[in-house]
Amino acid sequence: MKLMSLVILFFAFILIGCSAGNITQPVQIDTSLPDLGPAPELTNETWLNSDIPLRLTDLEGKVVLINMWTFG
Repeated sequence: MKLMSLVILFFAFILIGCSAGNITQPVQIDTSLPDLGPAPELTNETWLNSDIPLRLTDLEGKVVLINMWTFG
């Protein structure tokens, strides 16, 4: 019991010592992306999950995920 208390106390001091020295300033990361202009119009006539061809104006204001792949 005494040994277990000493082991717990030892690890508590190690954790306190490690956490006290890690006080650092936040790193500033530039997350801005270059403006590449407007997206090109979608020119496909065949879509797997849509009855009609999609256009950018039809998708305006919506969150869209486009997964592009080909049959090969």
